Amino acid sequence: MSARLKDRFLNEITPALMEKFDYSTVMQVPKIEKIVINMGLGEAVSNSKILDQAVTDLATISGQKPVITKAKKSIAGFKLREGMPIGAKVTLRGERMYQFLDKLINVSLPRVRDFRGVSKKAFDGRGNYTLGLKEQLIFPEIEYDKIDKIRGMDVVIVTTANTDEEARELLLQMGMPFAK
Repeated sequence: MSARLKDRFLNEITPALMEKFDYSTVMQVPKIEKIVINMGLGEAVSNSKILDQAVTDLATISGQKPVITKAKKSIAGFKLREGMPIGAKVTLRGERMYQFLDKLINVSLPRVRDFRGVSKKAFDGRGNYTLGLKEQLIFPEIEYDKIDKIRGMDVVIVTTANTDEEARELLLQMGMPFAK
């Protein structure tokens, strides 16, 4: 699978965005800079095996090795000490990023139960979009039988857009299924 989405971005989406927002140069057109997939695993505090499984799942989904994230602060209430591994994340750029986004939009999101579109309000004010997924099962690479536990994750799409409106238009053109 070549980066269909990338070709579409360069050939169709860029001109459409230039027209809509009246940019004077192609360099002003917002692009997707990177996609960060993050899995926070609070329960890894008491059981470190959970982390290994999550890392395997993330690697399968993204096609690249995740980094293990560690606690920045100690929080006694959560039995958490600074430096304990409590999650995993992957940052995708370039080809892999487009492939992942393509897969997310066209394959995974439609597999979500009772899917009515993703929220339009999850932009952060600077043109970045965050999407929470409740289970890793919606990705076709994950085999149902091999799962020990259903885990959610956050997918953050970082764009170079300056406003939410530009970012929303960019993702809309890419085919992101926003709720009506």
